Amino acid sequence: MRLARIAHPEGVAFVSVDGDGDSDDTMVSEIADHPFGKPNYTGRKWPLADTRLLSPILPTKVIAVGRNYADHAREMGNEVPAEPMIFLKPSTTVIGPNAPIRRPKQSEQVDFEGELAVIIGQPVKNVPAAQAAQAVLGYTVANDVSARDFQRSDGQWGRAKGFDTFCPIGPWIETALDPADLAIRTTVDGETKQDSRTSELVHKIPELIEFVSSVMTLLPGDTILTGTPAGVGPIVAGQEVSVTIDGIGTLTNPVEDA
Repeated sequence: MRLARIAHPEGVAFVSVDGDGDSDDTMVSEIADHPFGKPNYTGRKWPLADTRLLSPILPTKVIAVGRNYADHAREMGNEVPAEPMIFLKPSTTVIGPNAPIRRPKQSEQVDFEGELAVIIGQPVKNVPAAQAAQAVLGYTVANDVSARDFQRSDGQWGRAKGFDTFCPIGPWIETALDPADLAIRTTVDGETKQDSRTSELVHKIPELIEFVSSVMTLLPGDTILTGTPAGVGPIVAGQEVSVTIDGIGTLTNPVEDA
């Protein structure tokens, strides 16, 4: 099932997407209340083309994982950490498909980082890796936008990763997916910049969920960004960045100056 969050002529709703979402006559069906557990449908439907996709979830927190592809760690001149390296992005970084990434005037280098995102489906704490799949609602596409100059200068990543609009996610959450070996590609204005597979993750998804939940309670909707492969680079106003993950879809965002 594909779960989305949309703006429609009467407001905002969680919906399920009929089929793969690529057809011109795709319909979406409204889900009452929230998308967790068995969906409770209201009976209302809209053509997807008549709605606007929003970020598929509004997480209480975004937990991102650094240096989780060996080739990216090398391109940044770093070692692969023995344990997952985690950091937080504010919920205010989250935007949806086609919403603009706004480059802050304070930064001289803003980079894209295409990533697979895990959406948590129930409250969990200290969940073992063997049971981690039970905590997952589904998977989506993310872009861990980073002010690289501040990442280098600050000694910690709160400012570099925390600007508004620095966490596009979408277009929807795929609930029926094996994330172990998916192609992940990032393009800027159609030119391929990143091309890898999730099988290259150093710390796999069950391990990440175990590790993160040993530190903090994970709540429904919380989002784990699993890391980015090699090929990251700068984006400037007027460009368009797209991240595609097979089995999920493509997340596209224009870039503009704040």
